[in-house]
Formats: sequence, C-alpha cells, structure tokens
Amino acid sequence: MSSNGSINSATAPRLGLSDPIFTGGPTQFDAIKTRELEKFLADAGLYESQEEAIRREEVLGRLDQIVKTWVKNITRAKGFNEQLVQEANAKIFTFGSYRLGVHGPGADIDTLCVGPRHAKRDEDFFGELYRMLADMTEIEELHPVPDAHVPVLNFKFSGVSIDLLYANVALWAVPEDLDISQDSVLQNVDEQTVRSLNGCRVTDQILRLVPNIQNFRTALRCMRLWAKRRGVYSNVTGFLGGINWALLVARICQLYPNALPSVLVSRFFRVYNLWRWPNPVMLCPIQEGSLGLPVWDPRRNFRDRQHLMPIITPAYPCMNSSYNVSTSTLRVIMEEFRRGNEICEALETNNAGWMTLFEPFPFFEAYKNYLQIDIAAENDDDLRKWKGWIESRLRQLTLKIERDTNSTLQCHPHPGKFSEKSRPLHYYYFMGLRRKEGTNAQEGEQFDIRLTVEEFKHSVCMYHSWCPGMWIHVCHVRRKNIPDFVFPGGIRPPPATKPAGEMLSVAKTKGGSGKKRKQDEVASGTNSKEIASSSTDLGLHAEKSAKERFDADVKGISNDARFPDNTSCYGPEGEESVRFSPPVVPSGSPSGLPEPGKENIVRENTHEPFVGHGSPLKEFDEFENNLGMTSQVQGFIGTMKVGPTAKQEVAAEGKGASSSSKWLQNGSLDELEPIELTGLVSNVASTSASEAPRKPSIRLNFTSLPKATGSSA
Repeated sequence: MSSNGSINSATAPRLGLSDPIFTGGPTQFDAIKTRELEKFLADAGLYESQEEAIRREEVLGRLDQIVKTWVKNITRAKGFNEQLVQEANAKIFTFGSYRLGVHGPGADIDTLCVGPRHAKRDEDFFGELYRMLADMTEIEELHPVPDAHVPVLNFKFSGVSIDLLYANVALWAVPEDLDISQDSVLQNVDEQTVRSLNGCRVTDQILRLVPNIQNFRTALRCMRLWAKRRGVYSNVTGFLGGINWALLVARICQLYPNALPSVLVSRFFRVYNLWRWPNPVMLCPIQEGSLGLPVWDPRRNFRDRQHLMPIITPAYPCMNSSYNVSTSTLRVIMEEFRRGNEICEALETNNAGWMTLFEPFPFFEAYKNYLQIDIAAENDDDLRKWKGWIESRLRQLTLKIERDTNSTLQCHPHPGKFSEKSRPLHYYYFMGLRRKEGTNAQEGEQFDIRLTVEEFKHSVCMYHSWCPGMWIHVCHVRRKNIPDFVFPGGIRPPPATKPAGEMLSVAKTKGGSGKKRKQDEVASGTNSKEIASSSTDLGLHAEKSAKERFDADVKGISNDARFPDNTSCYGPEGEESVRFSPPVVPSGSPSGLPEPGKENIVRENTHEPFVGHGSPLKEFDEFENNLGMTSQVQGFIGTMKVGPTAKQEVAAEGKGASSSSKWLQNGSLDELEPIELTGLVSNVASTSASEAPRKPSIRLNFTSLPKATGSSA
C-alpha cells in the first residue's frame, strides 16, 4: 500500500457486483487536490477535537457499565438463580456516522444495547433502564420513543447526545464477543429487534466492502457536507440520509479502488449523473438467507417496483434504504448531481475551487411560489412530539400534490425547520412550488390544491398522542412575502440577478471534455504544468481507455443484467391493479378513466378528492429556466386545531420494502451500471368527479412568459 492509501489491485479481491471502472494509481495532481479538499473540510469544522473524542469514549464506557448493571438487576428481580445473574450481560454497539468515523463536533452517537431474551423492551428497557437513567445527574433531556418504527431512548450523557436502541436476542446470556454480523443473531427475534440490529449490521458490512477505509471516510465527509449545504440531506423529507450517502460513496470506492478522495468525489458526480434510475445501487449481491425474512425484490413485490431511487443495504435482510424519494425530490437530487459534475469538471482544469462546489443552495430565491406550514403546541414536550409527527408526514404532502396534479406541479421541500423569537413554541416549514418543465401553461390556468392540503391536514389530525393546543396552518406565500426570519441573521438578501429557478452552473472549458486537465499553479506552490508534462500523458491515456471500456461495459451490463420481471423499470407497468371507490377529482383536473395496469388507492367513506395513483416513475426534469410563475390567492387554507378523529384507512399505499408481509424465494439480483438517462413516463389517469368540489381557497396560476425575468415578484 502506498503512502496515499491505494491498494494493490493485482492482489486485492474484487469488491462489488462488477469489475472496477479504473484501477490506476493516483497522480501528483490528484494528491494536491486531495490535500486542498482535506484542508477545506478541516476549515469547515468537520473534525472533532481530541478532548471531545476522549469524552465520547468515556461516555460509551460508562453507558456499557450501566446496561450491564441494569441487566443483572432485572435478572435477579425476575427470580433467576445466582449463576444466571452472574452470567447475565448486555453489550453496547455503535453504528451510523460514529461507527463509520465521519461524525463531527457535537454529533449524536447512534448506539445499540443488545440484551438477553428475558430482558424485555417495554417493561425492562423502557421501564427499569429508563428509571435508572432518569435518576442520574449526568443524564439530561431523556425522551423515550417506544412507539417509533425503531424504538429509541434519546438523551444527553455528560453533554454527549445519545440515541439508544434495544435488541433482545434469543440468548439467555449475551457473550462479550458477540458477533452481530452473523445471520444467526436474527433467529427467533421480533421485527423491532431485526430493525434495531440492522443499523449495526449494515454499517459494519459497508466498512468490509470498501477497498480503502480512510479514503472512503474523507470522501463521505465531503459528500455529507455537500448534501447538507445543497439541501438534499434529509431522509424524512424525501431526500437522502446518512446511510444513503454512505452506500453511494462506498459504491464509487469499489469502482475506483485506488482513487484518492478528490477523485472519488469527482467520479461520484460523474457516475450518478449518468445513473439510470430506478436501477439499484448495490454493494454486493442480495442474499435470500435462510430465515425467511423479506428482502428487496422488484421482480416479486409490486411495492418495490414503485421505488424511484433504490439504494440497497448490504446486510441481510437487504432493504431499499431510500424508499422515501419521490418524483419531485429525485428531480432536485439529479439536478444537484448535474451541477456537481459540471463543477468537478471545472476543478480538474483549475477553473473552479472547492468553495464553488459547496455553495449553499439559495432555496428562498429559487422559486416564486411556496407552501408555508406552521405548527405550534402549548409546551416544549408537546411541541417536540407534534414536530416529530408533522415532520414524518410532510413527505405525504409532496406525494399527494404530485398525485392530484399528475406531477405537473412539483414540490421542493426544505429539509429544515425555522423558528421566530417573537413566537415561541412555533415551527415553520416551507416547500418550493413550480410547474414541471415541458408542460404547456395556458393563460389563466390554475392549480387548485386546497382539497389536497385539506386531506393532508386531515391525515395529521389522526395523531394518536394529540394534546389540546397542537395546531397546524398551511398557506401559500409568494417569494416576496417570505418572512425575514428564514434568512441568515434575519436579513433578506438583495434580489437575485438570475431568473427564478435557474441553477448556478459552471462554464465548461473550451474544447475540453474533461479528459485533459489544464493544470495551473496550485496553492501548494507545486507547478502543476510541470507535473502534467512529466506524468500526465500515461495517466490520461489510461483514463481515456478506461472510460471507453466503461461505456462498452455499461451497454453490455444493461443488456444482460435486467430484472426479468421488473417491467416497470423499462416500460409499461405490470398488470397488477386495485380498484378504487368512489373516484373524485380536484377542480381543474381533466376527467377520464384510469388506465389499465395502474394501481389506484382505495379509500372508504371519504368526502375529499382522491385520484388514481399509478407508478411514480416520471421522467427526469431540469430546473425551470424559461417559465415565469404568477399566482392568485383567493383566500387561505384555514387554520386547523386538530383533535382525535375516526381514522380512515388508505389501502395499497406503498411504504417500502419493510411494509411487505410475504416474499417469494428467488435468485440474487444483478446491478445495472449507469448509462445515459432516458425519460420514463408513467402518466396517472385522473378520474371523473362524482362530487362537486367546494370553493377553493388556494389556486396557483402559472403563465408562460416569453422570457423569465429576475424580479422577485
């Protein structure tokens, strides 16, 4: 292994489903760019101090001793003999960013407590252990969440934020050297334990499947920072979360096993800018396993064929970690990949710097129309619960708007929340709205989404932990009326000079396809032109040959490795469908019958519009450059104080692989490598209205203009 951490590709085993794209070693130019990148990341404050690292280790050690004491106490209390009490043990594992080694200062630590079979989750973990922690002066902000999809205890231990999961395995005594990567640990356990173990198992498997852990960590730190600054780091709102970015970076490390972090970042954007979704990203073949647990398989499971951006976890049971991605959020992510690729091409010719890549996305300058969602509660504890519930449901608002407008009105949710000092116990969320590019806007055409929003508010009303004072309000707001507190320092920036919705792009080098680097003087003082003259010719030839081979390999893989039954990825949908009753359409929607082969939603006893919902495989769209947008507000979407109501069940709503109940055994799946993106259109047919809609409160009016202006009207 060289000083730069490259591996010997001649002796190293192949990682991933295919051969690497390029195995050549790094050039001196790559090393220079990597040093610049590492300095940028350090200046951005991504690395914790030595003192904080030591404090985290001490906290984890204390927590491990606490759970060992806890499990002995409950073993004795349950009447077991003294020998079993002495053998009783629990063990703390870490996962997530801390286990991957990419956490930053102040980041929380994802932890897992593994206990024996007689230490139950509800009565012991959320009972006795909770009481032990509550009595400790070092513990602050202790919040149990037993009814979450993955039950968790949140707290601060000596100032360090901890998210503690629990898994009780089918063992009377947990050995200190327990290997949770073995599938046998999943035998005879409940679904919550499987989900709790999954985080650790996936994290450990990622580290086993990358050729160089240090280069992987640096590239992943870079991509996490980039995603946060560009507003695409949020699993709950329909973008990608920490595990998704880790899997994407790990796949690039497999394809370029000897590349330094700067090259990995550049190739990340090159590869995923060309990736033809919904072809899945996988680090290894999907294993069926022997325990009968459900795994991701679009050939067998209709819900899995609905996923737009599958990123598959490498540990059994393999699942799609990105099932939250919608048509609208996929559009945003792909546009950001395109922008990143352009900037990285300019970086290779010294026509851009790392700062350009990490410029924050100007969310409140990018659109002319927004939805504003305000929530409030009467006290901090109620607001914390209400906020968590609302955030978990905001993605549904995006999906409902896409559904009721046939995806012609696209949403861009902001991944963060905002607050105003003058209004405590309030939070604000925003969604950018724009017409889908390529659709014709007629004069005076309006999007009536009032009933859609009312349906969303009705769904959040069903919160089982509702308390008096929990409140939600949704309204349409123009860009010029965005409140000042959303801007840094509460100061609204001057009007943008670019047209609304137009993305910043980097001019490509004249005559340059990115294959030849125009290397100028770099900050380190090394003359990159001399480097180019001495070492670049061979590297450029190898890179060019590798790219030509890559293009040829991609075509071959695409022809040979398609899912045989996954027709929705390449053409019309499968013939599965469910019936809907009664069909009602929002005002302004064209009437018509559902197309054959489309899945439709079943909703009982509803008085609100609910249109057929087909496969969300929509064509990929560019950001809007030539459409101006104006709006008419004919009132407000009313303020709603919510309370318990009768719950209306919505059937056939895809929620990802984890919601499936039964799977068929089949062979392993193959990965499709990236090729040029092709539009995949699956239009959703509207249904005729059987009920006259009420007078709308919000209508968005989109008018085609000869040329978009830069005004903030």
